[in-house]
Amino acid sequence: MKKNRYTPFILLALILALPAGYRAGEKKSLEKTQDNRFRLVNLPDEHKVDIFIDSKYFTSYIYPDDIEKPVLYPLISPSGVPVTRGFPLDPRPGERVDHPHQVGLWFNYGNVNGLDFWNNSYNIPEEKKDRYGTIRHREIRNIKSKNNHGILEVTMDWLKPDDTPILMEESKFIFYGSENYRAVDRIIKLTAMDTEVIFTDNKEGLFAIRTARAFESPSDQPQVFIDANGNPTKAKVMNNEGVNGKYRSSEGIEGGDVWGTRAKWVTLSAVLDHKSISLAIIDHPKNPGFPTYWHARGYGLFSANNLGQKIFSQGKEELNFTLEPGETVTFRYRFVIQSGHFLTDEEMELEFGTFK
Repeated sequence: MKKNRYTPFILLALILALPAGYRAGEKKSLEKTQDNRFRLVNLPDEHKVDIFIDSKYFTSYIYPDDIEKPVLYPLISPSGVPVTRGFPLDPRPGERVDHPHQVGLWFNYGNVNGLDFWNNSYNIPEEKKDRYGTIRHREIRNIKSKNNHGILEVTMDWLKPDDTPILMEESKFIFYGSENYRAVDRIIKLTAMDTEVIFTDNKEGLFAIRTARAFESPSDQPQVFIDANGNPTKAKVMNNEGVNGKYRSSEGIEGGDVWGTRAKWVTLSAVLDHKSISLAIIDHPKNPGFPTYWHARGYGLFSANNLGQKIFSQGKEELNFTLEPGETVTFRYRFVIQSGHFLTDEEMELEFGTFK
């Protein structure tokens, strides 16, 4: 074929003549190929967003009608095992069925303008519902997949029993991961609506996960825990086979002694399904009440509580945090899952230092 010196210009003209949507589609397809390590799938009919890292399912942001707050559930380790308790959404044999409000990884509080947002669940009798608040998903503002992280931004409303909003929450989730590592940053901006909002000092809060059975501490005694409204919940004695969880704080405190102490981070480590796995929660220096007190229980509740101080300090400190109408406050936390080995203090200091 004889070469025509006008051929390159003809080809360029043909390309430019293609519909703009087609050319944009080609570019979008290329970007998707380059940024495919993190994939966020919005499933509004199922009230959730699924998050995948390197084609492996990691977690879902869920907001079903039968739980009283949006949560991340379940959370799956890089080795493929759930680190969250199944009950009440997907009960598993041999796990505890106490505290039905403790689902997945969540953020809420036990006393906001006299309402208990922490303990609300299907288990609350109808005649007592007027003492509890609900957090309801409003909208997804942004979903973005990058090569080294994924972003989900959502809006929620903190509601009184009559559905009047007292707080607007704007939460940004940033998902990270590699072969043996998963992490979620959650940045929470709370805005008071038309009335003053008081977070009355309370032990029930603030950023928490309810873990799989292996992360609990072995115990041969039943325990009874009282919520903010005086309701008792009994954690009964159970078979301790495979139960080997151990807390460790940035201050070098271990086990059950972590409860009621301040620290900038805490790890919870266990062998699960023959894999060494560490979970970690990291507080942020800009958070109110930093370094946080830890409401970390041996039965699997692992929680950082920046606003509750009175019970942890045995009355020496108290914080009743207040927002005036239109005023805002921001909380920042990082949650980490490490498979293959237990996180060391040195690794945790590095994590803390990179949490900006």
